[in-house]
Amino acid sequence: MKKLHWLQHVPFEGLGYIEDWAEDQGFNITCTRLYDEDDEFPDVDDFDWLVVMGGPMGIFDYNDYPWLTDEKEFIETALDEEKTVIGICLGAQLMADVLGADVYPGPQKEIGWFPVTRSPEAPDLIPEQITVFHWHGDTFDIPDGALPLATSEPGINQGFIYNHHAVALQFHMEITEYGIDTLIQECGNELVDAPYIQNPAEIKNGRSNIESVNTAMNNLLNALL
Repeated sequence: MKKLHWLQHVPFEGLGYIEDWAEDQGFNITCTRLYDEDDEFPDVDDFDWLVVMGGPMGIFDYNDYPWLTDEKEFIETALDEEKTVIGICLGAQLMADVLGADVYPGPQKEIGWFPVTRSPEAPDLIPEQITVFHWHGDTFDIPDGALPLATSEPGINQGFIYNHHAVALQFHMEITEYGIDTLIQECGNELVDAPYIQNPAEIKNGRSNIESVNTAMNNLLNALL
């Protein structure tokens, strides 16, 4: 039986659709809840896949989240051991940092439903263009040795592929209706008037995109499998 381990940064950001997919594929699923000081990282030999989820913190917020140092070392080990690694939002930024790329505030915060365009050099892990769910302010450069995956209208890197076994996604194709409602409830103070920030009504109206982004996530996961 394949084993999928995932890292959770806050209680309100779960695996979303990835959990449904993994259960359908017969994965054994385990989790390290980084906000729980009693949770520990497993041995790297105890899982096949690692999924690093999102969160409202920044990757350099060591004073408030001292576990970030150990988390980065854990991600680096998983990458070195060629585990299948997926990073989403904060998880993608952590992967970029571990691989030596710069992570910094983006030119625009992106919160809501906006399209991304697949990079010309990227394999077809995602559609050529797809409207996806965003909730991020930071972005990253593409690490050396990685292929850019996609960009968005403000010129922001939206992902990369590393050594055929690791994928970083700045956006959320795992999102569910529950995930959207919970993010609005927990992080709604970020929904200010800005060019690429939608209001709660616009975000909820975009829920018709959930099926297409979950399908795209299903295809990406199957390709990695």
